[in-house]
Amino acid sequence: MIRIIACGKVKDKWLKDGIAEYMKRLRPYDRIECIETEDEKAPESNSAAENEKVKAAEGERLLKHIRETDHVILLDLAGSPMDSLALANHIDQCRTGGKPVIDFVIGGSLGVSEDLIRRADVRWKLSDNTFPHQLCRLLVLEQVYRSFRILNHEPYHK
Repeated sequence: MIRIIACGKVKDKWLKDGIAEYMKRLRPYDRIECIETEDEKAPESNSAAENEKVKAAEGERLLKHIRETDHVILLDLAGSPMDSLALANHIDQCRTGGKPVIDFVIGGSLGVSEDLIRRADVRWKLSDNTFPHQLCRLLVLEQVYRSFRILNHEPYHK
């Protein structure tokens, strides 16, 4: 099972439609679930300490959905990059190595808490570019879909 556990609600229709499309495309390959948690208000006037409290509160909400046996791939700007083939191989290793549930965890706009970083099995840097955290959901789903196409030796545009 693949789970996207993300902070905040997707508001834009075009993003919701894209996410729904990739969820539909993934269903023949594996069970897929998206879990949204509430995000905290984080005004730009927040101090660094207030921002840490925001990340901690969001992290607690995300961690409540992660089970001890889940394999956690945390999206993190300080993580390591993985190209599409490496991600496909990683998913395959999890599925054949006794980790049937893979959680892709996406924090809020301020980043992720230290507790989430400690829980992560892998910290994945999606790109050198910065994307809105809501858009990351669509990008992750596309990459997971691409991974299943690779693993099943099915064509997918390059």
